[in-house]
Amino acid sequence: MEPIKIGIVGVGNCASALLQGIHYYREKGPNNAVGILNWSINGYAPCDIEVVSAFDIDRRKVGKDVHDAIFEKPNCTKKFVDRMTSAGVKVSMGKILDGFSEHMKNYESDYTFLPCDSKEPGKSDVINVLTQTGTEILLNYLPVGSEAASRFYAECALEAGVSFINNIPVFIASDPVWAEQFKSRGIPIIGDDIKSQLGATIVHRALANLFEKRGVKLEKTYQINTGGNTDFLNMLNRDRLDKKKRSKTAAVQAVLNTKLEKRDIHIGPSDYVPWLNDNKVCFIRMEGRLFGNIPMNVELRLSVEDSPNSAGAAIDCIRLCKLALEKNIGGVLEAPSAYYCKHPPVQFTDDVAFSMLKDFISKH
Repeated sequence: MEPIKIGIVGVGNCASALLQGIHYYREKGPNNAVGILNWSINGYAPCDIEVVSAFDIDRRKVGKDVHDAIFEKPNCTKKFVDRMTSAGVKVSMGKILDGFSEHMKNYESDYTFLPCDSKEPGKSDVINVLTQTGTEILLNYLPVGSEAASRFYAECALEAGVSFINNIPVFIASDPVWAEQFKSRGIPIIGDDIKSQLGATIVHRALANLFEKRGVKLEKTYQINTGGNTDFLNMLNRDRLDKKKRSKTAAVQAVLNTKLEKRDIHIGPSDYVPWLNDNKVCFIRMEGRLFGNIPMNVELRLSVEDSPNSAGAAIDCIRLCKLALEKNIGGVLEAPSAYYCKHPPVQFTDDVAFSMLKDFISKH
């Protein structure tokens, strides 16, 4: 089988984990593929994915082979493969727009972006790269708050006829206008805002659903996250966080029969702790009442390497997009979006979304 040809926008920690994972699973089989939910989707294994295009704005990455660029600073996710052979793909200069927050200029170069002074591409330049490389699926890994930049690349994908996976909280798949554009052109899209394999959102949803199923009234809850990667540094600019908070909050509220008042639910990033690097530490508290109106509470601490956690979901989304491409299914892929994203067009409980995903795979 021909490999699935992907393009990446933003060669950061998430891209590093994904590309390392593709290499890592080449030496594994279905019986020892720890961390993979679906070894085969429509005949494609994780190792059947190939990066053919990449875009970034950092001068330490632009012009380098993408398999070298993923280990350049400020990337700090764990290296879990010993050696990456050359991909033969140079990182192209990307469009900056709002993909870089001004406050990040105030931090040491090891921890922040160093914008390249190369000429920024126009839409036609990006489309040419996608077309000439045969890119089938474009993954959006831009920083949180990159509204204009995300729309720029979504437009490029549309005009190039390339499927789009929107991993960040900019509302494209969940925007009816955008969704209709992808549907009318027969191009698959998955989004928005990827759920990690076992991250803060999915754990919080599971606990909220457990309260519902066990007859415990949830009254108040918070989720606070800290980390030391560029994502958390970028999010120190609170102006970029509106949709991130809306996305994560909606994901938890969606599993509750009675939605909590705004003041009783707080979900979102808290602070940047440089020495944590790509480790994300999440604190969840839930207060409720059970039999006899007696109060109770749950507190949980989750510590996980953030970017491999994301890649565990992305590696399935890529192959689900490929399935849709081969079966001529255009528009938002409802089941994959519901299962793998925090802000899909339609929210379902995780049990329902999981059943929908299995049906989608078996049907096609």
